[in-house]
This record gives sequence, C-alpha cells and structure tokens, in this order.
Amino acid sequence: MGWFGAARGEDDEPYRYVASVRRAEDGVLAGAGFVLSADLVLTCAHVVNDALGRAMFESRSPGLDELSVEVRDTSGTQRYPARVAHWIPPRAGDGGTVRTGDDEWFGDLAVLRVDGPAGGLPFSPDRTAMTVDQEVSAWHGGGRGATIARLTVASLHRSLGYLDGEATGMAVGAGYSGGPLWCRDEEAVVGLVVAHFMPPRDPAGALLPPSPQHLIRRSWAVPWQSIEAELRPLGVLDAVTTAPLDFEDPAFLLLVEVVEEVLPVMSERIDRAQRLARMCGVEAASSVTPPTSEELAAFLLTHPRALAVLSGLLRRDSPEAADRVLATGGLSHVPRLLSPQEYAELRRRLGALDRAVLGRFPEAVRAALPHLAALPGGDSLDALLDQLETLPGDSRSVGGERRVPALIRVVEYVGALCPGARRAELRLWADGVARRLGIPRAALGERRSDAQVWARAARDRSARVRVLVQVNGAERGRHRLRSWCDEGAGPRQVSTDSVVSYSASEAAREVLRVLDTLKSPDGDERSPLVEVLVDRTSLNLPIDEWEARDPDEIVPGVLGVEFPLVVHCPELLRRHGRFMAHWRSRWSRLDSGKTFVVSESMDREAIYSRLVNQLDTVRVSVDVPPAVRDGVVQTCLALGIPVVVWDRSRDGASHVTKHMAEVATRELPDGIRNYRANAKASPPEFPGRPVLAWADADRTVPRLHLTEPQESA
Repeated sequence: MGWFGAARGEDDEPYRYVASVRRAEDGVLAGAGFVLSADLVLTCAHVVNDALGRAMFESRSPGLDELSVEVRDTSGTQRYPARVAHWIPPRAGDGGTVRTGDDEWFGDLAVLRVDGPAGGLPFSPDRTAMTVDQEVSAWHGGGRGATIARLTVASLHRSLGYLDGEATGMAVGAGYSGGPLWCRDEEAVVGLVVAHFMPPRDPAGALLPPSPQHLIRRSWAVPWQSIEAELRPLGVLDAVTTAPLDFEDPAFLLLVEVVEEVLPVMSERIDRAQRLARMCGVEAASSVTPPTSEELAAFLLTHPRALAVLSGLLRRDSPEAADRVLATGGLSHVPRLLSPQEYAELRRRLGALDRAVLGRFPEAVRAALPHLAALPGGDSLDALLDQLETLPGDSRSVGGERRVPALIRVVEYVGALCPGARRAELRLWADGVARRLGIPRAALGERRSDAQVWARAARDRSARVRVLVQVNGAERGRHRLRSWCDEGAGPRQVSTDSVVSYSASEAAREVLRVLDTLKSPDGDERSPLVEVLVDRTSLNLPIDEWEARDPDEIVPGVLGVEFPLVVHCPELLRRHGRFMAHWRSRWSRLDSGKTFVVSESMDREAIYSRLVNQLDTVRVSVDVPPAVRDGVVQTCLALGIPVVVWDRSRDGASHVTKHMAEVATRELPDGIRNYRANAKASPPEFPGRPVLAWADADRTVPRLHLTEPQESA
C-alpha cells in the first residue's frame, strides 16, 4: 500500500461500495451508485431523473437541482447533498430519444459532485474491464448485504453487458439501477447495473403463467470499459485515475530533491505527512516512521490535490519552501490548483448564490478571460469549475511574481455580481487561496478592481427579459410553436409538447399571450426581446410581420413592430463545432468588434477565407441579391458570426444595410424594431424588410427540442 494508502472498506464487505441516491425533499430511494473519487459518485442518469421527480428518460441536464447521496463508512451511513457534475442522458441506438417501453438504450450516466467530508468520501473501489463469464454481484440501492444478487456476464454487445442471474436468491429489480457490479476474482467493479428484462405480460398487463421459454433473470449493464469511453472525453477520469508514475520523470526527480531540502528533519516530515494524508482523505502508514522522499514526491504527483495541501502546510513557516514545491510540482499535469478543503468551500459558496447570478457564470468567465483561445464550457457548474481549475493565469505579472490563476479571477468577477455579504464570502475565499499560492495582494487587488469595473458596465446593460419561440413548419401555411420565458435565471418552458398548429395570425396571438405574462424587473423599461429559434430553411420566415388579426382587438399586434424580434439558428451554429470558440470570442468583443459588409456576390469559399481568422469581426451586413444572399448568411452563421443583418426582400442596394450602419451592434435589436415600426407607418421611406440573426453567447438556449444540441451558456 505504501506510506500513503487509500481509505477503503474491508475486502470481505464489498456491499459497502454501494451508495444510495435519494430524493432531497423526502429521502425516498431512487437507486444506487458508487464512489468514484473523494467527491464524485457515479450512477445512472435515469436514477437522477427519478430522484428529481422527472420523466425517466428526460434528456435535459438537471442543472443546479439538488438530491441526496448516502455512503457507508466504518461508523455507519452518512447522507450528503449532491448535484450533477456531468450528464450523459439516455439515448436510443440511433442517437435519438429513448421512449417508454424500450428495453435497451445507451449513455445513461450521471457523475454527481457530493458535498461530503473534508477528507473525502470513503470506500472508492478499484475498477477494471468487464469480460464474458465473470461472476459478479450487485446490491439494492439501500445498501443491505442481504440484497446481494449473484450474476454471470453472459455476453458483451454494442457497449452493453448482458447478465444472467442465479435461479435462487435475490433477482435484480427496482432500486438496483446505478449500482456497482463487483467481481470478487478481480477485486474490482466491472460495470454499472442499468436495467432488467421484465417477465412477459398479457395485453391487459397481467403476468403470464411461467413457461420454460420465458427469459428468466436477465439484466443488462454498462461495462466499465464503456463507462471509460463515455467519461474520458469529459475529463472526469483525469482526476479519478492516473497513469503509473514514471520514476524517470524529471518532475518526480526534481520534486524528490525539493522534498529532501524543505523537509530534512524527520519529525517535521512525519507531522506534515500525517496532516497531508488526513486532509487528502487517505491513511498514513505510520506515526513513527516518516515517508521517504520518493514516497512523498510520488504521492504529490498522483493525488491531484496533495500538492495544494502541502503548499498550504508549508506557507506560514516557510514561504520559500511552499513556492519551490508549487513550482516543481507544476511541471506535472496531475496536480490541481485547489486543496480538497478549498474546492469544497468554493462549491458551497457558489451553491448558496442566487440562480440569477449563477446563470451569468459563463458571462463572467468570458469577461474575466478575454484572451483565452478556447473558453471552457460544460453541462454543469461543476464541469465548468473542473476546466477552469486547469487553466493558467492570464493576468499580468511583474518581476517573476505568481500570476492570478484563471479560476480565482473568474471568482472575483462572479463576486462582483453579488450583493455585499455573498461578495465578501467569495473575496475571503479568494484571499485565502491567493495567500497560500504566494500571490501578492496588489496583483489580486488589480484583478478585483477589473471585476468591479466590468460589473458596473454589465449592470448598465443587464440582460433583458426575453421570450424564446421555437417555430417548426406544419401543414402548408401553418406552424407549430414551443415557448420559453427567461426573466434572467434561464429559460422556463411555458408551452407543452403538442400537435396543435397555428396560422400566422394565430401564432402571433399565442406569442403575444406569452409576452403578456412577463414582468420586467423594476426600473427596466425595455421591451422583452423575442428570440425565434428556427432551422436553416426558415431564416427568412417573416415572423416579425405576423399580425394578430382579431376584430375584437383595438390594435393589430404586429410582433416585430411592438417588440425587438431576432432569429437564432442553433443548427448552423452547431454544424461545425470547431467554430464555437470563435463565436464566444467574437461575442466577448461585441462592443468593440468590427462590421464586415458583403456588398458584392461572394461564394461560400470567399466568405470562409475572408472571415475564418478575423475574430474581431462580430457583425456582418449582407447586401447582395437573393440568389446568393442565403448562402452568404448561412456561411456567416456557421463560422460563428454572432450578428448578421440582411434584407429579405431587396434585389438592389439595401436600404436596411445603409440605415443600420449607424446603429451600434448591441443596439441592433431595438434599431431593427424601430425600422420595422417606421416601415409600417411609411413604407416608401422605409422599404426594407430587415432580418437580424442574433446569437447571444451569454444567454442559455433550451436544449431539449432543438434540431441539434444547443450550447448552454
């Protein structure tokens, strides 16, 4: 085991590895899981859906919704709050939606971040690949040893493992989903229980009499090798499993020398090593014999948060030693920025913030890290934090001073959006981490000042209330709608799935009905923004001209005249994922970026060559004949241009392009609305029919019903 050993359960009690996933509100059991690392638990996505009272195959990420996880240690069962850190929803074999009644599917994994003890969660088992004929065991999510079900891996097929249960004893059933499959021969978990095949029933739903031809006790699971394939691209396993340490690695050899020099006294090394082990949630082998320099250096380069802990233990008495440990350990990619305690405290602080503030977290990231080539993203706050922790500081430094890391800078920007008490808590956290890292107060103060300036500017142009409307074609001249409202905390659906179709006039009345339910924040006199989600074939649909014709109404109700109306095409934005970073980068320059006017016929290749590397181009005005216009517009949107303006009707020079040239990019939604109102009143003076494509990288767009998955900002 070595001097630093993982805190684990007894080998003859593997049922201790089973974690219980429960509903946060009433504690009802939803299913099982098992501990991946000090603060991560793996389970099935459908177990999380059950715990949150959602449909079994709901594909949307739960976001900040909270549930409970129970884990077992030597003193009993402990319950902790948890949220989804990484979400891989159930999907059909063709990548589509899983439907009720399906008996097989793929994906269906959820990694939960658990607010557990400072030393980390206990009993994280080893993992290894599933193979045919392995003898395995599973337990009910309640974690009782008596619920053991003995199974044999019958076959592996298409990333699924089929399991046959013994004819006696427990059968896999409700409550086993998400639990580990333990192989005693391998002394490791080899997969995750997902579902079982139910006995056949007659058309009325009653069980049929037993028959030798019936499938008996057949279940299926996700093998560990398939789980690895799903989680590896997300970076989850980087902090969970590490490659064997290369003892010829220069970082290791240098760190051995540093340890010998900064901890030469054996009694001091024992004390620091014991405290290091305790804070990292592992066992110390001895209270009398210290670890060798090689053992201590190896632990610092294999446990992702050990280096941060040791630097904190050294900082007060020996700042130079702390600096040397950080600098040398930084040569390896394994050590993370924060200690377990710092990370847990940050998550608690962020979890206590208002959702409206957390909804602006990606906006703060873009503002805090304007020069980052590819901005981090993810399905959850925890995934975003994990990526931010790996980024270096991009702030200025003088005379070799340590730079302010990207994560601390982002926390300062988020804190600047908070009211006084919450802002003070985040600043105290940042002060503590900066002190441990040896970052000068002046450097952190400069970043804090930058954040305050940005927050004041952001308040002046705070996100406006908006309605999102997805428009899909139905029968000729009719449309199907889905609607969401967003008052600042993210979209909430206000219409349900339906086969109802609307004429243009009926659709306008439906959208106006939704708009009438909105209430803008006090002091915000701006009209709500109407953001219409369309596919690439519907960019020129005249939705802004839809009029709620009703003889009983006093005013006509033209959507684009009363409200700033923009179109958004997630299909094109996502078509080439490599340009997503360009889109975010351009959006961050919205107030200072350039406008490119296409006033002569250009093919797609010419547009591509002109714009692909011009990241300071944030807006394109298209003034070409309709025959080539649509190709130009779609190419611009696919390249990540966030703002594109064109006239859907003109063959000659566009009055829209000329008129809008004087309007600031951020003011275009209102400028276009004014133009439409003027065109309604005086068509000869305002002959254009403007369209504004607007892809806001700081605002969340619903995922569930889009043609292709959409970025959650």
